[in-house]
Amino acid sequence: MAQISDTSKGIILIISSAFCFALMAVFVRLAGDIFFMQKAFFRNAVAFLVALVSILFESFESKENKNIFSAFGKTTLFFLVLRSVAGTIGIFGNFYAVDHLILSDAAILNKMAPFFTILFSFILLNEKVKLVPLMAIFFAFLGAMLVVKPSFDFSKMIPTLSGFLGGLGAGFAYTCVRKLSTLGCKGKIVVLFFSGFSMLASLPYMIFNFNPMTLSQTLCLVMAGICAAGGQFTITAAYFHAPAGKISIYDYSQIIFSAVFGLLIFGQLPDALSFIGYLVIISMATVNFFFNKRNSTPPQA
Repeated sequence: MAQISDTSKGIILIISSAFCFALMAVFVRLAGDIFFMQKAFFRNAVAFLVALVSILFESFESKENKNIFSAFGKTTLFFLVLRSVAGTIGIFGNFYAVDHLILSDAAILNKMAPFFTILFSFILLNEKVKLVPLMAIFFAFLGAMLVVKPSFDFSKMIPTLSGFLGGLGAGFAYTCVRKLSTLGCKGKIVVLFFSGFSMLASLPYMIFNFNPMTLSQTLCLVMAGICAAGGQFTITAAYFHAPAGKISIYDYSQIIFSAVFGLLIFGQLPDALSFIGYLVIISMATVNFFFNKRNSTPPQA
């Protein structure tokens, strides 16, 4: 049986993360009129608990993991903090956009993240980007714009800028994840550190302005947190396995998942331009896949 390459693993993981994040946005929207920082707190609390339990379990299973925090150097800690700050900005921006824009507009603004990931990976990590993947990402973005058809009127400028800032923050955060992988920092530690940092950033609001929630709202936010944890673990693992230039295009599958959820849950039927956008995105993903497969280095014996 043929062994799955790291790039293929990265593709599978990033599509899984797209599914989880699309479902997370649904639950965030279903939670209703709750301030976005409170929603972000619950989202991060679940991810924090999942990561903590997983790390503690590993520590009991293997003596090697008992000193898992002791190996942190200054460089690792620096990029953990950078990843956490950027990721927190990304979450706050995305949640504010989800609350104030239609779901597809918020999704496409968040999908600016792969562009920023490639840019920051080139600047920070010196990762080369070939022309074909770069063009595929560009045309996939145009296809996504056909899906969304955003309207940037003045009344929506703040939510739109928030969504854009969220995409920038997420892109920088994923670049830091890639750097941390080269430093030997475990993905679970990255998720734990980031989730804890984001919870602390939301804590002042939670202390002084907590909004009482119904049982339904609480369950929606718990489910959003579970989906976010799944998305966080899988996207962290994806960038551990492969560079952004090879897998980031597949993050656009979230647009397709969002359209399906919109139809099944909110009764939203995409129009003809949206279907054309889907075809463009899938076509570019296919082109990118075969290009990487053709130009991949054969594994050592």
